[in-house]
Amino acid sequence: MDSIRLPAEPDVTAPDGSDVRVLVRSERGSMAHFELAAGQTSQAVQHRQVEELWFVVRGEGEMWLGGDAPVVIALEVGVSLRIPPGTPFQFRSTGPGPLAAIAVTMPPWPLDREEAVAAEGPWTPSVLRGGG
Repeated sequence: MDSIRLPAEPDVTAPDGSDVRVLVRSERGSMAHFELAAGQTSQAVQHRQVEELWFVVRGEGEMWLGGDAPVVIALEVGVSLRIPPGTPFQFRSTGPGPLAAIAVTMPPWPLDREEAVAAEGPWTPSVLRGGG
């Protein structure tokens, strides 16, 4: 059985610009901790094939999910949400501290191709796009 303790420092910057701490992965899914500093807004992206399930563990913010019926979801500790494949999304930290979430990606985040591509979102991003 695999286990990983949450790293003290980010492992990578996500394509949306958030800090990522890589957690466990299997053949069926992968898990990561995402964090966006207070007052920051991510890049808008959409995933080509993966689905993400988020659970907010710290902070406050908003998540925009685009598509045919765009919606903005209030993010606070305890909120979970689903980002279907192909759905444009963007998030921002609106509280006095960082916004952090645990996310599960199904299938696992691909290491051999660009999965997240730039999208048009409602807010002006304040972080740079990472390589993911």
